[in-house]
Amino acid sequence: MDILSRLDEAAACVRQRLGDAWAAAVVLGSGLGGFASQVEDARELDYSEIPHFPVSTVEGHAGKLIGGRVAGKRLLVMAGRFHYYEGYSMGQVTFGIRVLHRIGVKVLLLSNAGGGVNPAFRPGDVMLITDHINLMPNPLVGPNIDELGPRFPNMSDAYSPRLADLARRASALRKVPLTQGCYLGSTGPTFETPHEYNFFRTIGADAVGMSTVPEVIVARHCGMEVLAFSVISNVGGLYSHKEVSHQEVQEVGALAEKRLTELILGVLEAM
Repeated sequence: MDILSRLDEAAACVRQRLGDAWAAAVVLGSGLGGFASQVEDARELDYSEIPHFPVSTVEGHAGKLIGGRVAGKRLLVMAGRFHYYEGYSMGQVTFGIRVLHRIGVKVLLLSNAGGGVNPAFRPGDVMLITDHINLMPNPLVGPNIDELGPRFPNMSDAYSPRLADLARRASALRKVPLTQGCYLGSTGPTFETPHEYNFFRTIGADAVGMSTVPEVIVARHCGMEVLAFSVISNVGGLYSHKEVSHQEVQEVGALAEKRLTELILGVLEAM
């Protein structure tokens, strides 16, 4: 079965179970699943029930698609995502994004937990992603299907200036501190060595993580407007040899979740 047929089957399932006419969709990262509690009149659909959909295997990723209302807007929430390091292909990692586009989602908000590369950052900071550096396999490698997007999509404005401005306004209005910077996507699943942190900083990164970039590339290929945040779980470098664990990443994410929720609510209200 070709990719278009698989997308159509998955999209039909989501429409039947959750409906359509969505204002936006939100993808939640490690330790950030609590935002789902903001969804009113929520209806849930396990990933395992959606044809051809991968299943989240990482702790802290619920593996559910949730539909309802947030800030007066009809919103879909992906509570859990898929990672290349889980053994999925890039096509599988980004399949959910293409399904969202197939059911009419035009605005995509993403979040993740990332390691701080910028020494000015502190654990718990929320970083607005303004650009990225991709050190992962590009999900668009292979034959291009024109119906899904152009062969050579422009990435100079991968992160929507309009939505970024709404995020900055939400930060000011709600008095939620917000940093900004460039996110680097690496394959994982190992956390970075001190010299890798140093190298990433040298080439312009402010934070590093194991997700988000493939989703952004595919979302832009589809023509979706993108906004993304990274919660800084730790800060690394040549002079920081503190051990990092996935548990710590989740714990810091939980502490920063209120800030991130406020920012997303502010953006949704202003849309």
